[in-house]
Amino acid sequence: MSRRVSRRELDDLILHLKGLVHVRALLEDGGASTAVLDAHAAEIDRLRDRLAALAREAGDQVGVAA
Repeated sequence: MSRRVSRRELDDLILHLKGLVHVRALLEDGGASTAVLDAHAAEIDRLRDRLAALAREAGDQVGVAA
């Protein structure tokens, strides 16, 4: 049985993801090293994957409730 996905969790994840994207752009503009940019890109990818998984879970919950 899957757990219930909260709107708060989704909102927090989206906010964190947006922040990382903005920080990565600032780092890129500031001439950060490839290693730092790659680390941010990896974390952005991880959060995108997590957000997609939560969105699928939320969609499954809506389908079950309908």
